[in-house]
Amino acid sequence: MLNPYDDTYFMKKALEEAQTAFDQGEVPVGAVIVVQNRIIGRAHNLTEKLHDVTAHAEMQAITSAANFIGGKYLKGCTLYVTLEPCQMCAGALYWSQISRIVYGAADLERGYNVMGTTLHPKTEVVSGVLENEAAELLKRFFIKKRNLN
Repeated sequence: MLNPYDDTYFMKKALEEAQTAFDQGEVPVGAVIVVQNRIIGRAHNLTEKLHDVTAHAEMQAITSAANFIGGKYLKGCTLYVTLEPCQMCAGALYWSQISRIVYGAADLERGYNVMGTTLHPKTEVVSGVLENEAAELLKRFFIKKRNLN
């Protein structure tokens, strides 16, 4: 029997968070953190609402997951995020020692790869999961934002 809880399943959950961000006027990035097929942290960008440049989806999800497990290390956990993490988020993910990062769309301007940021050496990275859906949501957001200005 196939496991319904694959990378696509959880990326869809992250996309739901990104849609919530979109609906609230935030840059539509969503994230969930999973351990043993269970979501233990979910978040979306809150930078506008909180007036906080550090309130990225990944940062909020890390805090939520760490609170859930009662510790700062996320070994054995997977982060699903709709956009490649920036260097700030990559740094936090490094320190959390998260086991896996799965992201949708690449960020060719501010992603951790183009910025030369490294992750924890034991962190596995998978990219491009539901990439088109994640990129399309971002594209729609910025078109809408430009048309309002």
